[in-house]
Amino acid sequence: MPAISFQSVTKQYPAARGGAGLKALDAVSFDIEEGEFFGLLGPNGAGKTTLISILAGLARPTSGRVTVNGFDVQGDYAQARRQLGIVPQELVFDPFFTVREALRIQSGYFGVKNNEAWIAELLESLGLADKAHANMRQLSGGMKRRVLVAQALVHKPPVIVLDEPTAGVDVELRQTLWQFIARLNKQGHSVLLTTHYLEEAEALCSRIAMLQLGRVVALERTSDLLKAASSNVLRFKVDGALPAAFEGKARVTGRIVQLPAHDAHEIEQHLAVIRQAGLRVEDVEIRKADLEDVFFDVMARGREGAGNPPAAARGIEKAGALS
Repeated sequence: MPAISFQSVTKQYPAARGGAGLKALDAVSFDIEEGEFFGLLGPNGAGKTTLISILAGLARPTSGRVTVNGFDVQGDYAQARRQLGIVPQELVFDPFFTVREALRIQSGYFGVKNNEAWIAELLESLGLADKAHANMRQLSGGMKRRVLVAQALVHKPPVIVLDEPTAGVDVELRQTLWQFIARLNKQGHSVLLTTHYLEEAEALCSRIAMLQLGRVVALERTSDLLKAASSNVLRFKVDGALPAAFEGKARVTGRIVQLPAHDAHEIEQHLAVIRQAGLRVEDVEIRKADLEDVFFDVMARGREGAGNPPAAARGIEKAGALS
């Protein structure tokens, strides 16, 4: 039995006055297996948060079904929610309680008694032990996010959902969080992660789904996605505008340019075009393609063939992830 099952989930928002309706999700189907660390990726507006809101029971699908450990999130909502621990994107907190009090109250929501030992372990593991008696209003944004993680885990849910858990937080929290979550995953907890830090997804997730405009455009093991990528990336720094030949191919961040290159011949061709344009390159390096390169490639192909999912999506059925 899968930990989470999305079965042909569609979410259609009605048209505003004089406008068109919005289909946020379009027949999304995949399973997350028990004990799996699964990544859900996509650009802003792809439908990730809508999907998680439906999973959490905060929104209703227009059609389709979602289950958590076999419990329907609508029909068996009480049981389904006991299975879930969700860390939301937004910083939501009660300003009238201390950290420890907030965790005790959260335990009470799920009917968990005598939970002090686990609360103490959460506080210690997430670097909150010295803040246990601090009022929530006194905490920094990063500390508030640690408390959100602790609240999501306080009832020991078998399924953990992390919606952009490290957005805007420091490196220390990211390391602390991932060490703790990785430990829980090894103990058998299933984890669903959404993140814009693709290096996190590459390092942590055994399998990844990519959403674009509410549709699944890729669903593969992380290792298979990386194998399908172009073998090399040419990275360099340059001053001045790139030649038109690189439009749509290059990823540019300030002075840093990254171009896909399948072999040594293509690398030399790229550098020749740069020289002919009269540009001087610095800090040239060649690296293997990573998940960020795969993501950009899949999204670009999805835009080019909006009516046909890119080749990576054809792995959905053979991945055994459809109901």
